[in-house]
Amino acid sequence: MAARILDGRAMAARWQAWVKAQVEAFRARTGQVPGLATVLIGDHPASRTYVQAKQKACAEVGIQAFGERLSADVEPETVRERLQALAARLEIHGILVQLPLPPHLDEEEILGAIPREKDVDGFHLANLGRLGLKGKDPYFIPCTPLGILAMLQEAGIPIAGRHAVILGRSRIVGLPMALLLLRLDATVTLCHSRTSDLAPLTRQADLLIAAVGRPGLVRGEMVRPGAVVIDVGINRVPDPQDPRGYRLVGDVAFEDVAPIAGAITPVPGGVGPMTVAMLLVNTLKAAQRQVEGSASPWLPASSALELPGGLR
Repeated sequence: MAARILDGRAMAARWQAWVKAQVEAFRARTGQVPGLATVLIGDHPASRTYVQAKQKACAEVGIQAFGERLSADVEPETVRERLQALAARLEIHGILVQLPLPPHLDEEEILGAIPREKDVDGFHLANLGRLGLKGKDPYFIPCTPLGILAMLQEAGIPIAGRHAVILGRSRIVGLPMALLLLRLDATVTLCHSRTSDLAPLTRQADLLIAAVGRPGLVRGEMVRPGAVVIDVGINRVPDPQDPRGYRLVGDVAFEDVAPIAGAITPVPGGVGPMTVAMLLVNTLKAAQRQVEGSASPWLPASSALELPGGLR
């Protein structure tokens, strides 16, 4: 039996429609619109594409986008100064710095220069740290883990009591994903580049999340029948038949795994659109907090994510 396809594009479209309605209501109440500043350092083609997609999504829902571009050889102090200047502007409620950074810039230092209340990517140490503290909610949940949780809940896939295996321990996906699933009462195994013999671990998973950036790493024999497989990887592989000369594939060998899994996300069209949608949600939340003083919590006491009406 073929796996159920979790359509991230369709889910993201519903979220964006909800954000657009909330932005219009926010503007009617306050006379303001949420504002997001994107900071692109250097001219990496993929990073430029991602930033353009985020700015386009902002325009579609009524969020004002402010673009900032800095040269690849920019001095760290200049970056900090620009971030401080953006943070001081009242019309800017959220700030993101597109990763990865040029090698001479310290990621911790640069991301730490964004005030935690405007850190809509959720990468500030205060946000990541609060994820690991019992009884404390982060100011923002990183967009990709939040998007995955929203997908699971909309699809009616239970988390509590399930065994989740995560491949990858980055601060962007793997680590915050593990902390979030623990909050939602899953049992979590976190694998990484030093983990030996992955297959016996991945075959135990009710929920398998691959986020390592290795095309086709997860094969059919690594998946338990009926498991939910979330593919976060976006990898370019050469393809002379494609006009671009390449095609996008995930960390999961889709054709090999889909007949075995119970549900699976495609690449492209799975987690990626939901990541962008959650950035819009986080920016809306930032504006609500800064202008109106409060916004609904992400992880209420019931351990259920807040979702727009009709998506529960």
